[in-house]
Amino acid sequence: MTVSMVPMCTSASKAATRTASPSAYPSFASYVRARQPVLLRTARSLTANPSDAEDLLQTALTKTYVAWDRIEDHRALDGYVRRALLNTRTSQWRKRKVDEFACDELPEPEVTPVADPAEQQVLRDAMWRAIMKLPARQRAMVVLRYYEDLSEAQTAEVLGVSIGTVKSAVSRALGKLREDPELTPVR
Repeated sequence: MTVSMVPMCTSASKAATRTASPSAYPSFASYVRARQPVLLRTARSLTANPSDAEDLLQTALTKTYVAWDRIEDHRALDGYVRRALLNTRTSQWRKRKVDEFACDELPEPEVTPVADPAEQQVLRDAMWRAIMKLPARQRAMVVLRYYEDLSEAQTAEVLGVSIGTVKSAVSRALGKLREDPELTPVR
């Protein structure tokens, strides 16, 4: 980031054009060149976005430039600029847009129906009974694919078969499960 001597904020820019030209404070320019990386790190710690940090530092340096002739102890400049950074960031934070608006009625959260644990257990039991009716090979593939969450390739590797065999066997097994009369109420 290169810091130009042209101020960015309007109130500070008016004061800067009235008080001095950019070459009036060569010590300010040398200070900025020497301390900019450290001050930029401080600005980055105050904002989440690096571009916002650069803008924040630019604004704080503009305020420092405007007050340059009023600063008595130039050995304490880092503290002055850090305070300007913090004050500027606090002002930005206070001016942020608020997306919440007051309204006459409070919105009620939608009530999601809570499933009955007993019904969930009945469904699980019916599913396991239907899976147990499948042939051993299809049952193994369904359990590995959907209960153990293995991919088709992983299932094929575990069972020592091809991926196409897994796909076709799982497809037939799911067809049988869809036709199972115990699982009809679920659909």
